[in-house]
Amino acid sequence: MRELRIRKLCLNICVGESGDRLTRAAKVLEQLTGQTPVFSKGMLLLLHFSPQVREYELRKNNFSDTGNFGFGIQEHIDLGIKYDPSIGIYGLDFYVVLGRPGFSIADKKRRTGCIGAKHRISKEEAMRWFQQKVNEVVQCTVGEWSWDLGMQNTVLFGGYL
Repeated sequence: MRELRIRKLCLNICVGESGDRLTRAAKVLEQLTGQTPVFSKGMLLLLHFSPQVREYELRKNNFSDTGNFGFGIQEHIDLGIKYDPSIGIYGLDFYVVLGRPGFSIADKKRRTGCIGAKHRISKEEAMRWFQQKVNEVVQCTVGEWSWDLGMQNTVLFGGYL
């Protein structure tokens, strides 16, 4: 009942302009997920904001206080997708939302409930879960695609604990 699992995986490509680059980025997201992407406009400009996985490291500040975490990759072809010169190379931001069985009571429309303090996910618990899963090589499946989120000999958190 207390085991952690991935509730949601959000993929984000920031293109910065409309037109041809936007449609090519949408093709990349469709290839990855098998779903049609949702388009939205950015409301404010944040320069160098996205968290990056550098040499397979995650820092402590990549994790939120509620146990979710995010990271970015520079090239989408690192996930095992064949390079297509007509599409190009795009960077991706991943945001992983963790959950436990019973978390859906907060999302119900009728008779919503609160998640107890002992059942919530802490930052340290999410880091331990990620470290354990990466050592086992986390396999994510979205649609018909699946890829590894980590490698066997990774250095986690970059010594920032």
